[in-house]
Amino acid sequence: MELILLERIERLGNVGDVVNVKAGYGRNFLLPQGKAITANVANRKVFERQRVQLEAKHQSVLEQAKAQAVALAALTLTSTRATSDGEHLYGAISTNDLASLIAEQGSEVSRRTILIDAPIRSIGVHHFRVRLHPDVVADLELTIEAANS
Repeated sequence: MELILLERIERLGNVGDVVNVKAGYGRNFLLPQGKAITANVANRKVFERQRVQLEAKHQSVLEQAKAQAVALAALTLTSTRATSDGEHLYGAISTNDLASLIAEQGSEVSRRTILIDAPIRSIGVHHFRVRLHPDVVADLELTIEAANS
């Protein structure tokens, strides 16, 4: 299925790119979400007329994501958890926990945008990332302290 992208899609293309995708991906995700239009003659003409507005919209979204990344990187995240031996946590810190900690600091991110390389299961300083845009990733730091029992 040949489509014209209306916004940047990671690992697929930029605004205005004509891409070939599997029919199910195009029909069930890209078209209903308004991320692409079919690449026929009429839609190509419509897209060329709207190209400037779409690129300006993409640029403003990118700038907002960059500003949010700077704000997130400035956050100090700390959590106190119960430990089994003073070092290892009972359970692990999940993306839901991280999203809640970020929300407590006044910023909102979806748990689906949080990227953790390995499960967080011990006290100390841990690093994780938040993907705010296909081109913008914020690096954050979490300090986990042992609860006094």
